Amino acid sequence: MSPAATAVAKIAMLHTVPALAAPLAELAAEVRPDARVIHFVDESLLQDTIAADGPPPHVLRRLVSYAMFAKESGAGTLLVTCSSIGEAAEQARPLAELPILRIDEPMAEEAVAAGARIGVLATLHTTLGPTTRAVRRAADRRRVAREIVPHLCEGAFEALRGGDAARHDALVLAGFGELAGKVDVVVLAQASMARILTEAAGHVPVLSSPRSGIAQLAR
Repeated sequence: MSPAATAVAKIAMLHTVPALAAPLAELAAEVRPDARVIHFVDESLLQDTIAADGPPPHVLRRLVSYAMFAKESGAGTLLVTCSSIGEAAEQARPLAELPILRIDEPMAEEAVAAGARIGVLATLHTTLGPTTRAVRRAADRRRVAREIVPHLCEGAFEALRGGDAARHDALVLAGFGELAGKVDVVVLAQASMARILTEAAGHVPVLSSPRSGIAQLAR
């Protein structure tokens, strides 16, 4: 049998939150059981983005480098799992030699299809802006009018980073409660927020990026 016939498909993921690697790998195994997942973890990409109030130029350069590393490792796709650097990932696409996917793009499309008033919930201001703009661009592509209501869960990210997951979840659920009565659908801007889906279910449709973002890998 030739090497080409026995080659295993590979998918690369770039994380800025180490804890996301395992659950996203599990989802990828459902969608692409034939593929091996290669993980790159670089917390400094998010740290530098927070410090600069948006992705600084060197984050874009490093994204292009990670795309190069992914290709050299045999991957056919690089999935960027951090929404805060999602716009930098888009800017890196024409500079890369393999497809770069944002984990939150499918979620933005789903949100636009789900209702006229869309709540965007985030724990980081550096994610709130990019996700809001992603939803706006999705609405523009469909040529539909959508009202977007952003909400920042102050202190939640710091709580999670400090190891207090319970406080993080409580603050996110409180923010969700404030939005739920005002909108048709709520978007959880960060993959790390998906942990509150079960408790938020039933009030208003809630969208998170992990499952729909990973579903792109089946294409």
